[in-house]
Amino acid sequence: MNLERFRFLIPGFMDVLEILVVAYIIYRVLLFLVGTRALPILFGLLTLGVVYFIALILEFTMITTLLGVVATYGAFGALVVFQPELRHALARLGRTRTIRFLGQAGSETVSDEIAAAAANLSRTGAGAIIAVEGDVSLNDYVESGKEMNAGVSSELLTTIFTPYSPLHDGAVLIRGDRIIAAGCVLPLTQFPVEDKTLGTRHRAALGLSEETDAIIIVVSEETSKISIAMRGLLHRGVSTKQVREVLVGRSWPSAVSADITAGD
Repeated sequence: MNLERFRFLIPGFMDVLEILVVAYIIYRVLLFLVGTRALPILFGLLTLGVVYFIALILEFTMITTLLGVVATYGAFGALVVFQPELRHALARLGRTRTIRFLGQAGSETVSDEIAAAAANLSRTGAGAIIAVEGDVSLNDYVESGKEMNAGVSSELLTTIFTPYSPLHDGAVLIRGDRIIAAGCVLPLTQFPVEDKTLGTRHRAALGLSEETDAIIIVVSEETSKISIAMRGLLHRGVSTKQVREVLVGRSWPSAVSADITAGD
């Protein structure tokens, strides 16, 4: 037996390194796509790829020709379909991660102010939606509201969302320790949500969390409950302590697990 033919089955150090690098890249891409409409589309494309190779092995000429045409022109369609995801991916690459909301001096104070505002608004039954910017810029949504440049304080946030105030119906956008806009219109979730009790604020929070890495705090006007949307997930009925933990850690605390996923 000629063992030289099977040498490719014994990878060298550089082969292993290359495999690990590719695996990490794929992992990061999938992590980025989780919670977005791009993920199910990606699985659909992978399914078509499997069908193509099966048809190629079985020599189904018509199927391989049709799928080849789809692959050729599908690249242009992908640019249109994935345009929001591509824009946000480039925004993440172009922004430094050295200075972030969580790493800035005084970020815990800002988290305390936001949590206190959520508590006040919940206590009075006033609806609110507050989006805290992450790596992906929220500049696209600033134009839909009133641009501001004010320090974050529970008193100001409570005042903005006081019923019948000019800006109470929209969202407040926060960057670092500054309120950059109020009264903003956010995109509604692109996925069907079977829970009919979710209002426009919750659907907008889910929508923004699908398109950006922002943390969105929602106070329900009907139930006075506080919810958090992040990475396409929504957890309802959180405490102000949990709000602060999420803002400081930018991840779900152990006591919080999402009970609503866009698309459920």
